[in-house]
Amino acid sequence: MAGSQETFGKKEREKKRLKKRKDKLLRKEERKASGQNSEFVYVDEFGQLTDTPPDPTKKIKVDASTIEIGIPKKEDRGEEETADKQGKVSFFDTSKGFGFIIDSSSQEKYFVHVSGLLEEIKENDKVTFELERGLKGMNAVRVKKI
Repeated sequence: MAGSQETFGKKEREKKRLKKRKDKLLRKEERKASGQNSEFVYVDEFGQLTDTPPDPTKKIKVDASTIEIGIPKKEDRGEEETADKQGKVSFFDTSKGFGFIIDSSSQEKYFVHVSGLLEEIKENDKVTFELERGLKGMNAVRVKKI
């Protein structure tokens, strides 16, 4: 008859597994005996993890109906980007087809592409433009000379 299929390596792995289980049970019993209950972790009002439960007097009531999920519609944002703005062309490269306009009221720089031009512009021209949100920020569109 054939001998046992249990090899020395299998016996050793089984012994290690049983020893780990026994050690885990011992640690669990020690935690229970010492009164240390680290099962729960709480987050305080500053976002820090603590082992003490939060104070119910500091609880803030939030109305779930006021929470807006998603991006508000363009009409609801109430942005004034559609109004004509005035500015000065600080840089424009005709060979590459892009440049920058500095808003005369806020001194902010806006990117402009040749596709957003109504007429040709060059550096130091005074222009009127509108703003539109692009991939990397606000872009000047419908640009024309004053």
